[in-house]
Amino acid sequence: MTEPAEKSPLAGPVRHIKPLGPRVLVRVVKLETRTRAGLILPEGVREETDQALYGEVVEVARAEEAPDAEPTLGTNVSGVPLGAFVLFPKDAGLPVPWDEKLRLLEVKHIHATVEEIDAHALQ
Repeated sequence: MTEPAEKSPLAGPVRHIKPLGPRVLVRVVKLETRTRAGLILPEGVREETDQALYGEVVEVARAEEAPDAEPTLGTNVSGVPLGAFVLFPKDAGLPVPWDEKLRLLEVKHIHATVEEIDAHALQ
């Protein structure tokens, strides 16, 4: 008798969200929960006081291709680069029902892109 195979976390349906119009799909990034003084904040405290969320753009709206064109990913029409880190209001966007870390945002709700710069490069 063989053991039943363990279920893979990817065993269910795989969903690919394709934003339409001037929208992007953002994965919210959890930030450090330690204050500058070294105190560790309990779960939820930081979210209550923060006015903005930080996230990575994981998908963008793309132009439709002509029916006779070579298949490609399509041109990014959102104006926000794929992989960019962005700041947006915590109440903006549509939370994805099956993944609480994903938000579908209109580009107008993105307040800024964030670039990480090596501290040594600033000196």
